[in-house]
Amino acid sequence: MSSHREAPEISKDPVADSTDVYAFRSPANPGNVVLIANFIPLQKPDSGPNFFEFGDDVLYEIHVSNKGTAQADISYQFKFKTKVRNNRTFLYNTGPISDIDDETWNRPQSYSVKRVKGNDTTTLGSNLPCPPVNVGKRSTPDYAKLAGQAVHQLPRGRKVFAGQRADAFWVDLGSIFDLGALRPFNEAHLIPMGAMDGINSVQSFNVHTIAIEVPIDELTRDGSTPSDPMSATSTIGVWATASRRTSRVFNKKTGTYRDFGKWRQVSRLGNPLFNEVVVPMAEKDLWNSREPSGDSKYQKFVYKPELAGLLPVLYPGVFPNLAAYDKQRADLHAILLTGIPEGVVPGFQNHTGPVPSDMLRLNVAIPPSDDPNPLGLVGGDPAGFPNGRRLEDNVTTIEIRAVAGLTIPLVDPSFTPDDAAAAVEDGSEYTNSPLLGEFPYLGLPGGGYQTEPGTTQAS
Repeated sequence: MSSHREAPEISKDPVADSTDVYAFRSPANPGNVVLIANFIPLQKPDSGPNFFEFGDDVLYEIHVSNKGTAQADISYQFKFKTKVRNNRTFLYNTGPISDIDDETWNRPQSYSVKRVKGNDTTTLGSNLPCPPVNVGKRSTPDYAKLAGQAVHQLPRGRKVFAGQRADAFWVDLGSIFDLGALRPFNEAHLIPMGAMDGINSVQSFNVHTIAIEVPIDELTRDGSTPSDPMSATSTIGVWATASRRTSRVFNKKTGTYRDFGKWRQVSRLGNPLFNEVVVPMAEKDLWNSREPSGDSKYQKFVYKPELAGLLPVLYPGVFPNLAAYDKQRADLHAILLTGIPEGVVPGFQNHTGPVPSDMLRLNVAIPPSDDPNPLGLVGGDPAGFPNGRRLEDNVTTIEIRAVAGLTIPLVDPSFTPDDAAAAVEDGSEYTNSPLLGEFPYLGLPGGGYQTEPGTTQAS
């Protein structure tokens, strides 16, 4: 998946595991940018009584680079605090939770958000309540109300939300990792089976979302709101991290842990599927601990991606042109590591400079689309992936087609993509709760009582 189980060690630490990052201009407030980082993957909604929550011992951050160095020029930091109201019960809630500050919610969580720019740290909000998880119709009878109460207004028109949502990613994970099978193309696989529609492996699962909406001029290097997409100041790089203290000690008398030492990064995410399917297994955890500015180490895996070599083997005779292409994949290098420079796509660029680095790259001068195309830039919609990432962007199909050679002609006009490159897909669709038209945009999480295996309902 995008980054749900992308590396061996972080898969054992889901509270610190980032699953997806999104960055897009707000369709409701086009003068603002929405930054979203999801954590805690594959949440089964009925997992009580110890329901999912952010870690009080984790530092969550969303970073923005705007000077071409692939280093964080602006960071938004989120730290959480959990308390138990009634220490004599095992229950998450002792009655219906009708309001976000009801005493019946036994384990409320709140957080602070800070903006770090250079040596300056500004607290934007503190003691901001999260919503409870969606327990069920009796415990959280009006979940939409509770979620709405957790959208907080901050200075300068900013908004922030932190809490459970429906996972907005979709992918046929069960098929893809079964020897690279794509169900709609099963008959062409090396081990053929009958063709069928894709299945969304993330259906019915929730995540925990950190979302913040800020003015564009807060993110650009010169404090402007660019209107020219070709201006170097119009593009920013975005990624998310989670960090833990270097030492952890278990107190046998209290049954609790205490953390010591400096913060150390244990999870990182920029582009979807980068660590998942580009970085080799033996280096995945090291990649998670590194900064984007050091990603030159991983260029070789982008220039010659393993998946591009596997496709002609797994689908014999389907990708002959891709199989014969022996040049470095400059198209993928631009898409994933530097941004697309001026002159490749007419009227478009999201170049962040020469430093190879895995970041989402958003050209903030490009307005939101009135009719978003889920195939983003390759579908003729410059407001979509790989120009940032919107919730509705079908990043799995976009990246599969790019790896299959569809984007090679952008940098090498002599190459003719195989016919299958424009058609290949996993065939899955978004099947979780409907996305919203307003902040925080992700759908309401599936409820524990309402959800059956393979289905999800938010109300």
